[in-house]
Amino acid sequence: MSLLVVGLSHRSAPVSVLERATLNADAQVKLLQDTVAAEPAAEATLLATCNRIELYADVDKFHAGVAELSTLLAQHSGVGLDELTPHLYVHYEDRAVHHLFSVACGLDSMVVGEGQILGQIKDTLATAQEQHTAGRLLNDLFQKSLRVGKRAHSETGIDRAGQSLVTFGLQQLSGGAAVDVWAKGKKALVIGAGSMSSLAAATLARAGVSEIVIANRTPDRAERLAQILNENEGGGTDVLARAVPMESVPVELTRADIAVSCTGATGLVLTAESVAAAVEGRTGEPVGTAKPAARGADFGRTASSAAVADPAQLAPTSVGTDDDCPLDLSAVQGTAGFSVLGEAAVAGMGAAELEQHAAWVDKGDVAARAPRGAAVLDPEADADAIAALVLAVATVGRVPERRRPEPVAEAPRPAPVLALLDLAMPRDIDAAVHRLLGVRLVDIESLAEASADAPMAADVDQVRRIVSDEVAAFSAAQRAAHITPTVVALRTMAADLVASEIARLDGRLPDLDDKQRGEITQTVRRVVDKLLHAPTVRVKQLAAEPGGAGYADALRTLFDLDPETVASVSRAENNNENAKNRGRA
Repeated sequence: MSLLVVGLSHRSAPVSVLERATLNADAQVKLLQDTVAAEPAAEATLLATCNRIELYADVDKFHAGVAELSTLLAQHSGVGLDELTPHLYVHYEDRAVHHLFSVACGLDSMVVGEGQILGQIKDTLATAQEQHTAGRLLNDLFQKSLRVGKRAHSETGIDRAGQSLVTFGLQQLSGGAAVDVWAKGKKALVIGAGSMSSLAAATLARAGVSEIVIANRTPDRAERLAQILNENEGGGTDVLARAVPMESVPVELTRADIAVSCTGATGLVLTAESVAAAVEGRTGEPVGTAKPAARGADFGRTASSAAVADPAQLAPTSVGTDDDCPLDLSAVQGTAGFSVLGEAAVAGMGAAELEQHAAWVDKGDVAARAPRGAAVLDPEADADAIAALVLAVATVGRVPERRRPEPVAEAPRPAPVLALLDLAMPRDIDAAVHRLLGVRLVDIESLAEASADAPMAADVDQVRRIVSDEVAAFSAAQRAAHITPTVVALRTMAADLVASEIARLDGRLPDLDDKQRGEITQTVRRVVDKLLHAPTVRVKQLAAEPGGAGYADALRTLFDLDPETVASVSRAENNNENAKNRGRA
């Protein structure tokens, strides 16, 4: 087994790189075809989700395989190899098996324990089988990973460690409130009708929204999803679902309280301008922008609690009309402890400006020029300090900036009227929406930041033990399977020798009747089987142990087996395995 995986994920690459490296369905198929056509790879699969792109291959050379797979990923994603390489990770043989099993169990997911990855792994295997790029190794590996993932979810409480990306995203939007309480009675817009969008619609329905509007480029899929939601009304949900064309999204956005978008579009589905227009159409007021603030700080607050603070509590906007002052007072006046004569005032000035400022300080009433609430320093002491700074600036050129600037007060943001959840990669919703007042956006990037500090359940340790045990069992089985063609070739050679000797005996003893000939043939075969039984069983046991791959070579050498015979047996087994997999697909 020479399993190699080369990939990148939310753990190794920023969202901006993942977005650019995203492959559509046609590009994924072309990448698979080009991978198996490359010299180092015999078979290949591609696991591509919203937060990972991983290329798995059975290679005959490690270094050549890494170089080839990395180059192919760069070529098909359109991201330069030099830019992509720092974000790639490589796993080989047992480590590659361990990685995929961990992924299947949800240990490597953005939201630990989420189960959606199992469906994505299943789709990955189905695509590789349809394209005939998965052979015995990758078929065994991916089918085993599905069983390992199901075992982890059934035998442990890993589901309690995390939830689906949809649920986690809605929890971030709710600002800590229970999702079913926060969402109850709201109107929701779901853009897209794929698996993730369908899960989002079902989750919103269970959370208690009153209406779900489905918009999709293929109307039939939107209609089908709306029909399923309406038919499930008796199954614990009471929601009105309807489908609309994509052209209706701007209008539906003015009615929606929550919008979830997850499409396969390569460009933006919702721009900042379209979202601003929707909120303005909803509220009747222009939508402004605000400086970036801690996300979620005001979400869930009432409109009254998010009202603009008392102007008297905010920093002053001017300090008078003093003439000839070289200092931009408005830029620094909000700094705590600021003085027109102190360090904050002169930080960053050049020598000429510093001397000009000193002259300005000396010519008038300092107290009158100080801004409201500012500290007033002793003019003579401050003039000495400025003189010292003038001498220092001759050496360094400028007065250094303050190392720890005080925070500047910001006006509170109003409570959001529109909550947006972007689960697409590349993103569907313009990141600039973060700056719109009245809007709350949660996307893949903010989900990654939030999940980094999510608590890990004790069950995670149990899942890790399951993964380790399953990796050991799978690797042992693969090593044992590696020697099977050699054992089959040996037994085939022995059977041919028996047949040859029986034919020779028939020539020398033509008077033997059928009963006698049958008894002799059976006896010779039993002798050969008994002689081969112990060494072939033992060699399989030894081959299953770490470092046991050399036993197959030893067996071929000891019995002088034809390498082509062994290879033909291996090819026949692979063909039979592929035929079975095509039947299952």
